Amino acid sequence: MPPETPSGTRWPDGGHPCRLSLDGRTIHARPGQTVGAALVAAGVVAWRATRAAGRPRGLFCGIGVCYDCLITVDGRPDQRACLVPAADGMRLETGLPGRAADVRGR
Repeated sequence: MPPETPSGTRWPDGGHPCRLSLDGRTIHARPGQTVGAALVAAGVVAWRATRAAGRPRGLFCGIGVCYDCLITVDGRPDQRACLVPAADGMRLETGLPGRAADVRGR
């Protein structure tokens, strides 16, 4: 799945993609995907950092147990990305101020 699917196109399995805004960057989600799944599919592996050591965190357990995937959704902080269904127009904000949301290679 290309990360920048044009609006109005359909996924091979049907349904229209949802557009999400991650710190101002547009990403797309498949119908029925969670925010966490959409972020990982877009290549974003971490979207917050630990308080003490500043270590990157993202999707870990994927079932809402560990709280590593907390993200701000439409102004509501501390939402578990693995449980929140993606919706068109959703605004996501990372907990990585002043740093890129994608911290691959760390």
